[in-house]
This record gives sequence, structure tokens and C-alpha cells, in this order.
Amino acid sequence: MAAPPKPTRIGLAGLAVMGQNLALNIAEKGFPISVYNRSTSKVDETVVRAKKEGDLPLYGFHDPESFVKSIQKPRVIIMLVKAGSPVDQTIKTLSAYLEKGDCIIDGGNEWYENTERREKAMAELGLLYLGMGVSGGEEGARNGPSMMPGGSFEAFKYIEDILLKVAAQVPDSGPCVTYIGKGGSGNFVKMVHNGIEYGDMQLIAEAYDVLKSVGKLSNDELRSVFSEWNKGELLSFLVEITADIFGIKDDKGEGYLVDKVLDKTGMKGTGKWTVQQAADLSVAAPTIASSLDARFLSGLKEERVEAAKVFKAGGFGDILTDQVVDKKQLIDDVRQALYASKICSYAQGMNLIRAKSIEKGWDLELGELARIWKGGCIIRAVFLDRIKKAYDRNPDLANLLVDPEFAKEIIERQSAWRRVVCLAINSGISTPGMSSSLAYYDTYRRERLPANLVQAQRDYFGAHTYERVDVEGSFHTEWFKIARQLKK
Repeated sequence: MAAPPKPTRIGLAGLAVMGQNLALNIAEKGFPISVYNRSTSKVDETVVRAKKEGDLPLYGFHDPESFVKSIQKPRVIIMLVKAGSPVDQTIKTLSAYLEKGDCIIDGGNEWYENTERREKAMAELGLLYLGMGVSGGEEGARNGPSMMPGGSFEAFKYIEDILLKVAAQVPDSGPCVTYIGKGGSGNFVKMVHNGIEYGDMQLIAEAYDVLKSVGKLSNDELRSVFSEWNKGELLSFLVEITADIFGIKDDKGEGYLVDKVLDKTGMKGTGKWTVQQAADLSVAAPTIASSLDARFLSGLKEERVEAAKVFKAGGFGDILTDQVVDKKQLIDDVRQALYASKICSYAQGMNLIRAKSIEKGWDLELGELARIWKGGCIIRAVFLDRIKKAYDRNPDLANLLVDPEFAKEIIERQSAWRRVVCLAINSGISTPGMSSSLAYYDTYRRERLPANLVQAQRDYFGAHTYERVDVEGSFHTEWFKIARQLKK
């Protein structure tokens, strides 16, 4: 391995797809970088890529000691390894050669409390620690991701100049990176970003299902519809790649590849963590939760195949009613339903971030988060600019749904939204994301809910007490005794 002519500016350990691409991105921006991986073949592969992609200032090392010692002091090392024990193992390996004032940055999808634990442990050794969410997949890592660093502000200052250049750049908005806040806030924000992503993907899948199953649109027509949608209010990375997917033919047979993909969705855990955190903080996140449930149900492929046989035998086909629909009207209705549901998904994610920020004292700026998600990341979308402006107008906004602009848009779209959900229900097509988003909106906009009955039931069987609408204080009624007397 060729040694660097002088100490490099930064190091990166962990050269799977994301690590390789981020290292090449950093080198391409003019920062000499040292790289290390436990299996040395990945090191050699990255060095070859750096040579091929423009003779970039990237230097590979096969052992951790020479890797650490090749970096200028105070040393900054980004780790991109699998969350959990591999992170602890890598820290142990590297910290043997680090000195006081050096810094480790975890760029993986780590559970935020692990980051907080590690930051404390590192501080005892005199080392600085950051947990940094990185979004954008391999393409984003190579050409400009959205990055969410949290933890030691001093450590952020060490690397700020690099992050500002390496991040996605959005005209009139700047680099898609900012110091998120203290502790595990960077990881937490990235986790919720992924939860919103789950919701977004599920809503798009439901739009596809309604258009294909009820509207009978072909893949060519679907590609055209999603391409058109990507020119307006739904302009986003996920809508763009959806259009691309519908246009790709199967290389192993006839027809389109999307129709040959098995209908089982995988997951790595961040969506589950988001829903668990929402429950812990008593924040309603039904759109995100329904997307997680949809993934669980998709995993029951064999059971669903058997269930389909049972219900077919009872006279229930895949689609319950073969309705004749106006295609043009349906496409427009689904577009509006998708947009309105999407607002609910982002509202839930932002409320969850705010609740955690209050609990932990992180002082997170929701508008700034919307800004750094405008480019580089998987949920990048034109309407994030509108979310940023909503929080700029009112940083204490209780819910995106009540921002005057978003409220107006939902009111304009709610008839189409209801038509799509009703059509799906009558056709026997599940739209859990759109349905739960609509229920969320309908619940939130109502001054009075049937929760009074639920609280009365709780007081009846468990003496949990209740409040009244007309008198201050807590009350308990002997419901059972009164009911028994009334029955005499």
C-alpha cells in the first residue's frame, strides 16, 4: 500500500457499499483520506476504485495501528459498520491507538441510546464521539448524502468543513447537513427519517395497487403517471424511482421486472424503533405504524397464499367488485390522496421528533431538519421546502395539519382522498396507510371524540376516575351500583 506523503485529514473504517462511497466522496472533495477494513480485500478494492475514479487522494491500510497513525491530529475517524456489537468491536480496535482529543464518528443506523452510552465511555478516555445519521443510499454517499450529526459539538467543529462539502448541495438552501444536537439526537432524527420513509413507501405502494388493481393501468401507464406526478407537488426521489421501476423489463424472461419481484418486504429495524418510540412518548403515528404492519403481513406469504384459497372457495376473489372507473378521474384522485396522506406521515414524524427533543432537552429545530432532508436523502421531496416554511412561520406549530397552507391543501383534497379510500374498501384492496392517515386527520380535526365513553368504561370497571366538561376536578361514579338499581 502506498503511504500518504503527509498525514491524511480524516480516516474511515468499514468499507461496505456506504463506506466505500463516502470515502471516495470525501477524497473527491479534496480531503486526503485513510481507509481501513477488517477484511483487507475491501481495502484493496477501494484503493483501485479511487485510482480509477480520478486518482483520488485515498490511502488504504491493512492494520488498524498504521491506519490510525496515518491521520493528522486531532484524529477524526468515521466508522461505517453494522449497528450493535460490531460498532463496539471497531471502537475497541481503534481506541487502542487513539490519543486524547481524537474523535470517532459512527455513521451507521445506530440505536440512539447506544450512541449516548458510547459518548460517555469515550469521554472518560478523553475521546470525542458523534453519532451521525447518513441518508441517501450508495448513490447519495458517493455524490452527496444528507447527514445528521449529533453528540459532541467540539467533534462536529473538527469535521464541519468536510461535511459541508461532502453533503448534498441544494440551490438556495445550502448543504444538507447541520449540527443536530446533543447526545443521540443525530441517530434519533435519522431513525424517524427512516420511519417517515416507511410511511412514504407504503403510501406509494397503495397508490400503485389502486391504480393497477381497480384502474387496470399497465406498467407503461403507471410509469407515465408517476413520471407526470414527479413534475408537480409529489416531486420526490421515491416517486422518481417508482416511475423508473415500472419501465424496467425483466432480463430473465418476458414482461416487466416489477411483476417478478416477490411480494415480501424486508426491514432492518429503524421503522420498528420509530413506532416503539412513538408508543413510549404517547405520540400517534398511525401512518408509520400501518406501514410496519404491512411489512409484517407481507412476510406471511405462504399463509396469504393459503388464505386466498379459503376465501376464493367462499366466493371472494382477489378484487371484490369489478367496477368500471373513469381512469383520468381515478389517477387525479389517487394523486390527491397520496399527497394528503403524505402530509400526515410527515406530521407524525415531526411530532415524534419534537416530543423526544422536549423529553431530552435537545432543542431540535424542525425547520432545519426539513431543510437538510431536501437533498441527498431517500425522503427528499419538493414539499419539504413547504414544511421548512411552515416551521419558519411558526416554530411552535402544534401539528403540520394546522399550518394555514397545509390545512388549505388538505381541505381541497379531502373529497378525492375519501373517494379513493372508499373505492379501495369496496374493492377489497387494503390501503392501511391512506386509511389510517385519513382517520388521523378526521380524529385530529374533531373538537369532541367518543373518548368520553372509553373513559366512562374505565371508571366503571377500574375506578380510574374522569374529568367533566362543566366542572373542574376528578370524579368517580359507582356506575355498577346505579346500573343494578336501574335494572330492578
